[in-house]
Amino acid sequence: MKNPDNDMTRCAVLMMSIGEDAAAEVFRYLSAREVQQIGAAMANLRQVTRADVDGILEEFRREADQFMAVTLGSDEYIRSVLTKALGTDRAAGLIEDILEAGEGAGSGIDALNWLEPTNVAELIMDEHPQIIATILVHLERDRASAVLNLLPERLRHDVMMRIATFGGVQPSALHELTDVLNSVLSGQGAKRSKMGGVRTAAEILNFMSSAEEEAVVGNLREIDPDLAQRIVDEMFVFDNLADVEDVAIQVILKEIDTAALTIALKGATDELRAKFFKNMSNRAAEILRDDLEAQGPVRMSRVETEQKAILMVARKLAESGQINLTTGNDEYV
Repeated sequence: MKNPDNDMTRCAVLMMSIGEDAAAEVFRYLSAREVQQIGAAMANLRQVTRADVDGILEEFRREADQFMAVTLGSDEYIRSVLTKALGTDRAAGLIEDILEAGEGAGSGIDALNWLEPTNVAELIMDEHPQIIATILVHLERDRASAVLNLLPERLRHDVMMRIATFGGVQPSALHELTDVLNSVLSGQGAKRSKMGGVRTAAEILNFMSSAEEEAVVGNLREIDPDLAQRIVDEMFVFDNLADVEDVAIQVILKEIDTAALTIALKGATDELRAKFFKNMSNRAAEILRDDLEAQGPVRMSRVETEQKAILMVARKLAESGQINLTTGNDEYV
């Protein structure tokens, strides 16, 4: 087995030893990144000895009763666990990433997700806009948005257009880009990720401030009005919370601070306010109404910041499968 002292390897052994149902339940509470990391470690396991299992289970105060061997045939186990945890649709793409990444998981482009956005921006700013777009579609959406914000305005608009019209990249070109990044980052990591397109552009824009978002969309409208509208249609904004299921609002309420919600609702529609009131206890709703009435003027930038923070919580809950963010027949995950 690979180094048993490695945290991800220990997690992988534990998940392989507790059974599909228990492992699936654990995966429900992990972020998408954590699921990918542990899933990749599971895919890379070759054999686990009794000593390895005993040592790892002892850390979790559990005992091992029998010898357990994890072989190359673990793919079906991974598919079954992730499908139970995340559902068929969400698991499909994740399984693809994990099993195809194999030994190469954790090198190249993925390393950029662990760098500060300023460092990433400095690293890629002088590259061709198409190269920048290729890199950004492989980053997590909030990280890509932060990096995009740091680029000069003209370059930012050019890159966003390329992201929105991104049709994929040849594997050989992606490998070459990964090799270059590996060299620059001293062997840190690349993964295969979902490609760009209208949804990717919308997801990145969701993390921008309203002013930056409007500037980018305005520029896109001048170049391609139809494309700009398709991106806007894919975006999930704060007001869309008025249309999601009540159970989703109830879960969100458990994860956010009431003071932050008060500020976020300052400029919200009556419909959205009513949505939150409806899903709170009578006492909590009464207090929130009083706080809103008593609250003085609040800077719009602060309201937008709190709204973005709540949206980020909602998206993470959706990504982990705890809620569905739906408006009509559309689902955002």
